[in-house]
Amino acid sequence: MDEAILKEYFELLRFPTVGAEPRRLRDCVDCAMWIKKWLAQLGFKGELMQAPGMLGTPPILFAERKGGEHAPTVLFYGHYDVQPPDPLEEWETPPFEPTLKDDGRVYARGAQDDKGQWFSFLCGLRKLVESGATLPTMKVVLEGQEESGSTALAALAPTIKDRLRADVLLVCDTSAAADLRPAIVAGLRGVSHFTIRLEAASHDLHSGEFGGIAPNPAQGMAELIASLHAPDGSIAVRGFCDGVEPPTDEERAAAESAAMSDERYEAEMGCPPVGGEAGLTPTERNSFRPTIEVNGIHTGYGGPGSKTVIPASALAKISMRLVPGQRPDEAMACVERHLRQHTPRGMRLFVEDLTGEAAGFRLPLASPVFRLAAAALEEMDPRGPVFQWDGASIPVVSALRQCSGAAPLLVGWGQPQDRIHSPNESYGLEQFKLSMAWAEKILAMLAG
Repeated sequence: MDEAILKEYFELLRFPTVGAEPRRLRDCVDCAMWIKKWLAQLGFKGELMQAPGMLGTPPILFAERKGGEHAPTVLFYGHYDVQPPDPLEEWETPPFEPTLKDDGRVYARGAQDDKGQWFSFLCGLRKLVESGATLPTMKVVLEGQEESGSTALAALAPTIKDRLRADVLLVCDTSAAADLRPAIVAGLRGVSHFTIRLEAASHDLHSGEFGGIAPNPAQGMAELIASLHAPDGSIAVRGFCDGVEPPTDEERAAAESAAMSDERYEAEMGCPPVGGEAGLTPTERNSFRPTIEVNGIHTGYGGPGSKTVIPASALAKISMRLVPGQRPDEAMACVERHLRQHTPRGMRLFVEDLTGEAAGFRLPLASPVFRLAAAALEEMDPRGPVFQWDGASIPVVSALRQCSGAAPLLVGWGQPQDRIHSPNESYGLEQFKLSMAWAEKILAMLAG
């Protein structure tokens, strides 16, 4: 790959833009300014924006470049914030010092998710600009809170509807199929995440003096979390799955045609794909069914040796993936009602830090923009694209779709070995080049 591009890519990755951490706000501002300056070289007029009443959050970059007189308008979305690098001890190289290894992959936090994906796309756009090609009008929105719920952009978007108006909403924050076969994402699950706390005693208690007397929040949290699911893995929360819209036969067949085998899942994950509801395929469980997942539990003592205490409190981080037919507020109401009904005796429950609250969506396979994208991808790869319904979420896509009036087109180049959200995240140079080529192909076709 061109050394100049690699140098810029490394500069971008060195910004420790953990948008959820207030101490990283300055890094987020510096990164957004870097991107604004980079885009200015391509003729973009950029502006750093804040949502009303939300000072102190990472800035949102909005940049625009006028295109051909009769060309459509493309709204391109991405995020420059990244997940925290923890646990640091599991990184083989420093998370914010990008490293190109002999396997042709760049290792760093954000190497793929999402800095590598959107930056490679914009590098493809730059090649078109430098060639003098006619382009669509381009509007770029890059935010710093996607990994923590996109609250600022969700609040800002309705206030700048006119500036967001577009014909196509392009997103490069998804995955290709196995062996980098191109994939068009025809739907995303929604997401909400929240924290639950159980409290009992006013302080940690000696487990000998008070064992069998004091309620134990560590044990209570285990019971409470276990109550969320039935023994067959299905969700046991009353009303949570009411209204879930099943896939059509066409959608199910298209999703299964691109599915990984159980053996491939096990090779990628390091464990068999047996989570979730029994009796459904991994593809259906991941693409078309909702989930409630435990992201972390924190309580008591976890150091070396033993410490015989009854913890005074326990905390758990929970996330929900939602599908069409579910409203985030109704789903959360069902879960909170269930949790309160199952709170162990003698303990107090607190439900806090609700973020995300994004609905899932599915797009019609006959969409005209899908046909155009399929033609572009067939030119890139003779295998042609597959359709995928991504089990992950990009919370703000639904809001941008509604505010812009644009037809969404989600094509990305992620692979399981990228290990996003985990230590040793990476992005292959081959993937980077494919994203550049995709930008060149689809933007040229959209410009006509």
